[in-house]
Amino acid sequence: MATENKHFSENDRVFYSDGYQLAQSAIDDGLTNASLFSAIESLYANIDALNESIIALAERQKIPVACHKGCQWCCHQAVYANSFELHFFSEKIKTHFSPEAISKLQERTETKFAVTSLLSEAEISKYKSPCPLLENGACSIYEARPMACRIYLSTKLETCLEFYRHPDNELNYPALIEFPLHAGRMMNEGFMAALKEYGIDTAEFRLEAGLRISLTNDQPTFG
Repeated sequence: MATENKHFSENDRVFYSDGYQLAQSAIDDGLTNASLFSAIESLYANIDALNESIIALAERQKIPVACHKGCQWCCHQAVYANSFELHFFSEKIKTHFSPEAISKLQERTETKFAVTSLLSEAEISKYKSPCPLLENGACSIYEARPMACRIYLSTKLETCLEFYRHPDNELNYPALIEFPLHAGRMMNEGFMAALKEYGIDTAEFRLEAGLRISLTNDQPTFG
């Protein structure tokens, strides 16, 4: 396993290794769509289990996590996903959404992309607009949502509301729990590293940019 960054902490190495080994297992199985998707599901199951432990610990320490269904303020900011994640949940959409639902999703995607594609990165960081996948206050692909959404855990709803309503307020930022943010990123880095060693390049997209590609073009099929 390649770990080019010699300054990894012990936790970094553990989470990086988890992601790497999961992708490697899909490669060892011949890298079919089925094996890749199974590895991604295991990746998500691992971070979800970690989150459950963190949430339980926070509650015992009287610091309850504020995130719950219907709390959608983080779904109005820039959301990023890796290309393997887009491949995964786009296939879920194509399989489980009706043609009408896909058409409406594409319309929302194009509407948001028409705005965000013209913004600078600084402007993107402050721009608020609902994720195309948001429906009736909830994620329409919740079980398949990308890593970035899974590791975003806030302990103070008021900080999220302030960030949504007043993004120019540089004295406020959502009160996120740092550990899952870092763990999830390292898992994804390890997963991407194994794919890269196998010869598969990955990239990160803003969700609306990635969706408009993955929903309108044929995606690579493995196996």
